[in-house]
Amino acid sequence: MNIRTGHTSGNQTTGSSLDIYTDHFGLTERPFSLVPDPGFLFWSESHQRAFTMLEYGILTRAPITLITGEVGSGKTTLVHHLLKSVGSDVKIGLISNAHGDRGELLRWVLMALDQPAPAGGTYVDLFAAFQAYLIEQYATGRRVILIFDEAQNLSTESLEELRMFTNINSNKDELLQLVLVGQPELLDMIRRPEMRQFAQRVASSFHLTAMDARTVRKYVGHRLAVAGAKRNLFSRAATDLVHEATGGVPRLVNQLCDLSMVYAFTRGNKSIIGHTVQKVLDDGAFFAAHQPEQGSEFKL
Repeated sequence: MNIRTGHTSGNQTTGSSLDIYTDHFGLTERPFSLVPDPGFLFWSESHQRAFTMLEYGILTRAPITLITGEVGSGKTTLVHHLLKSVGSDVKIGLISNAHGDRGELLRWVLMALDQPAPAGGTYVDLFAAFQAYLIEQYATGRRVILIFDEAQNLSTESLEELRMFTNINSNKDELLQLVLVGQPELLDMIRRPEMRQFAQRVASSFHLTAMDARTVRKYVGHRLAVAGAKRNLFSRAATDLVHEATGGVPRLVNQLCDLSMVYAFTRGNKSIIGHTVQKVLDDGAFFAAHQPEQGSEFKL
């Protein structure tokens, strides 16, 4: 298969690998990029409920809010949308892939809040600085929210440390809120008997499930429209096959749709039909590390 990175005009070649098919389909950008982009956020019923629970947790000052879902289900995109929508009375620290032993987590937190975290500082010093910062923000009428993305990578010791952070709150004075976003393994950790005290502080939670075939059709049409398409370039047979092959996981849908558009482009086709998607699958061009069983929801 010959893949062009642009179109030729005279003796010059324009375009790039990033615009491999946009001109061909009359698009302003690639509709199925794998980079989380709030501008492409598709509000499926599941995503609407997940974001509602995020907002509910923040507005009700829940100590801990929990959002889970499979890899590629759109959790990080929701977090980015939240970051754009919060008011000036909220200070958010975003921590991704935090790791390390006791004390290291606190350093990640302080850095996320743009606070100094000297390598030589003791845990007592760091915690005192953290508590002083929370009190300072509270005194100015601001709340602090820590969002942990990929929280399934946290150890049980780190989760217990986070629970201890919430002890800073007292009575009606809510200085700190935690939002944990992660894969289903996070739920398994929190449901362990030794994590009972942590689980009791989870006041708001939601689990994102995969999209059904009808939602995939709407999702594909939505992303194409945002990218400038005047119509849904995928036939119903094509989107149904995409759903079947991906289980309705948004990231996998993006991968397969993107490849299908490349295949259609190289053949000069303006639409993507079921045969095009099947050709991608038959060639082995679409490699999904995990494909859920069809007709099943991801289990909590």
